[in-house]
Amino acid sequence: MAIFDNFAADYDSWYTDKKGNFVDMVETDLAFKMTDIKKGMKILDVGCGTGNFSIKLAGRGCSVTGVDISNEMLNIARKKASGMNFDIEFINVDLNNLPFEDDTFDAVISMTAFEFVEDAQKALNELLRVVKKDGRVLIGTIAGGSSWSELYLSEPFRENSVFKYAKFRTIDEIRQWNKEKLENSGECLFVPPLANDDDFNYENENDLSKTSVGGFVCAVWKK
Repeated sequence: MAIFDNFAADYDSWYTDKKGNFVDMVETDLAFKMTDIKKGMKILDVGCGTGNFSIKLAGRGCSVTGVDISNEMLNIARKKASGMNFDIEFINVDLNNLPFEDDTFDAVISMTAFEFVEDAQKALNELLRVVKKDGRVLIGTIAGGSSWSELYLSEPFRENSVFKYAKFRTIDEIRQWNKEKLENSGECLFVPPLANDDDFNYENENDLSKTSVGGFVCAVWKK
């Protein structure tokens, strides 16, 4: 999709500074804490973008398929994975209409993609369709009602980033999606986005978790 193609070249620059690196670490920590990822598992990474989480999964010995709607993002993902000698299949496809049989994957993970999904319940049902019985679907997304989503909703920010197309849901809203299969949910990224770079550390993250709304939410559904 052209919208995301336009941001592909600069997307990974976010991870190179102290703030972006810390954000990536706490989001990844939460995701792996909430899922039982084991070597040899067949995993689908939905909305994989430039392949960052796909590569993390492959690094844990998983067989990974990454899907995204942006060809430019996927081209970058392929180059990165190849450069690290990871055999990851990347496919251009809409997450609402996945080209996989029912019960194909041991687990499905989607990090920072559901911000751009119009009908989240429909999309979640599609992810649940392709995961095996007793398998889990994890969705990680920027939390509505947090200081992070407020920044991304601000006019100057929306004008210059892909988040002009985003929709942010609160953790309570997310818990309503297919709630009979919801197994767990959690928050992270309590350090606010405008904090000084030196404040992005685990000590502050842990202290602020007692009083602040997390900027990132992960939720897990079991089929």
